[in-house]
Amino acid sequence: MFKVKYFEAIRTAAVIVIALIIAFLIISLVSDQPVKTIGIFLLEPLSTKGHIGNVIEMAIPLMFTGLAVSLLFRANMFNLGAEVIFYFSGVVASVLAIHLSLGGWLHPLAAIAAGSIAGALLSAIPGILKAKWNANELVTSLMFNNILFGVGLYLLNYHLRDAKAFANVSFKFEKTAQLSKLFAGTRIHTGLIIVLVLIVLAHLFLYRTKWGYELRMTGANREFARYSGMKTAKVIILVHLIAGFIAGMGGSVEVLGMYSRFQWTSLPGYGLDGALVAMLAKNNPLSVIASALFLAYIRIGADLMARLSDVPSEMISIIQAVIILLISAEQFLKFWKNRMLLKEAKEA
Repeated sequence: MFKVKYFEAIRTAAVIVIALIIAFLIISLVSDQPVKTIGIFLLEPLSTKGHIGNVIEMAIPLMFTGLAVSLLFRANMFNLGAEVIFYFSGVVASVLAIHLSLGGWLHPLAAIAAGSIAGALLSAIPGILKAKWNANELVTSLMFNNILFGVGLYLLNYHLRDAKAFANVSFKFEKTAQLSKLFAGTRIHTGLIIVLVLIVLAHLFLYRTKWGYELRMTGANREFARYSGMKTAKVIILVHLIAGFIAGMGGSVEVLGMYSRFQWTSLPGYGLDGALVAMLAKNNPLSVIASALFLAYIRIGADLMARLSDVPSEMISIIQAVIILLISAEQFLKFWKNRMLLKEAKEA
């Protein structure tokens, strides 16, 4: 029998299965060849080396933002600033990739470091407002999304834009600034190694250090943590700094790993997707890997399905909506959890 400690994992798996079943039902209703279409959606992302590479390429930025948001959620901070920090840090990294001349690994290291530090400093502002004046972090982070996006567009249009290019893109990056590819025939870059190392470090920080314990206690009950002698204001600022650093590093890595110019004229959406990844991972750093790969897999599957069948890729929005709805519904399967608790109590 399953124990209560495995309940959340079982609940998440049930949510994914229900969302996929609903998607299959919709495909069956709208497609002329539902079996073939479902097969494309489920199996085509694994059909070639290039498609597998696409899944991993998409998962890398999702891991960065999912990890950043999961740390904020763990501290009970509903901050969605990772969206614009990811974007703006990409702008900062692009400036150094265009105008700086360094040899070897120093060039991407300097650009990524600059983007990461910029992300940490920008993320600290909502953190300070929350810690000192209890300002709602959701409101302040969403306001910063609009402000920093406008600043980023200004820098792109008036300082970075290549007038010779027939598009709203920056000058080309120096080749020394771009991240190297790990596997021939794919665009998987060294950012994969960076994010996996970060995830392991975040796990150790959260569960093996005093600061991680204080972060978890502050998230569980801020007042209790404060009365226990923990400096909760310091914890809130610290988690915002760390999350901003990670999201900023993600934006920098994505730009230098996947592009030769900066070309985002709208927010890329990875910050909001990171919230979904964090919810699926239950704010556990190690689970972010599987959650990001799952989300990337179904998105690549939906894109291939749209190209090879008669069902549009927008169907993926239905899956995501169902997942968010059921994950956030506290009463979903709660009756089963209560039964499990009762049975374990009787056995004890």
